[in-house]
Amino acid sequence: MAAPDFFAFYSEYFGERWNALLPALRGEAVYETIQYPEKEPYYLDEASAFAARALGVEPGMDVLDMCAAPGGKTLILAQALQGKGSLQSNDRSPDRRQRLSHVLENTLPEEYRKIVQVSGYDGVRFGMYRKETFDRILLDAPCSSERHVMESEKYLAEWSQKRISHIAITQGSLLASAVDALKPGGQMIYSTCALSKMENDDVVRKILKKRKGKVRVLEMKPDIPGTDQTEFGLQMLPDRCAGRGPIFCAKLEKLENEN
Repeated sequence: MAAPDFFAFYSEYFGERWNALLPALRGEAVYETIQYPEKEPYYLDEASAFAARALGVEPGMDVLDMCAAPGGKTLILAQALQGKGSLQSNDRSPDRRQRLSHVLENTLPEEYRKIVQVSGYDGVRFGMYRKETFDRILLDAPCSSERHVMESEKYLAEWSQKRISHIAITQGSLLASAVDALKPGGQMIYSTCALSKMENDDVVRKILKKRKGKVRVLEMKPDIPGTDQTEFGLQMLPDRCAGRGPIFCAKLEKLENEN
């Protein structure tokens, strides 16, 4: 029963577009290859790579990848830092963190890896214990991951609209924590691979209300043809982006403290 509910929900959500989007979600993704000499290659969806690069990391910055596993976006951030500054690559799941460490060890050259610290904290705690610490934060939040749900009878059976609402609450807590952990003037990317605005624009809208006067949305310019502009950011879906995505991303800036 859950599987028909899943497909009925998204069919209604996207309307006629679902007829093209559904087979695109089931199709092959388009990957960028990240590889250094004598290191293992890593394959990252080009839309995910865009989200990480949109953070605008520069050498010398203090950067947090709050929910980093499996590690593709961390590779992009480490590449941008060029071995200067710091990168905390965090994931609370021990299994996912083990995979993250493997990716960093086997893909990154030592000169880039030396400034990366892998940690296993609950992301919602950064705002309390690392307040106004980071120049840049990437929050690629845990989400419904519909493209993967469709591949599993187990996940389809567990899916429900109520589950989306629960996930969105967690995403909101993580986003509030990230805003609090940013230095004044710092910037962050909030991203998910979820399809619905409930986990995307709606989460951003709530943080603008919850942290009113402390954060603003920055304009983003897509470099992937077919990208959709949303209320607060961008969404790349594989039907219009030639297999790339799904990725939603919004860019936020922490406002300077008033004197």
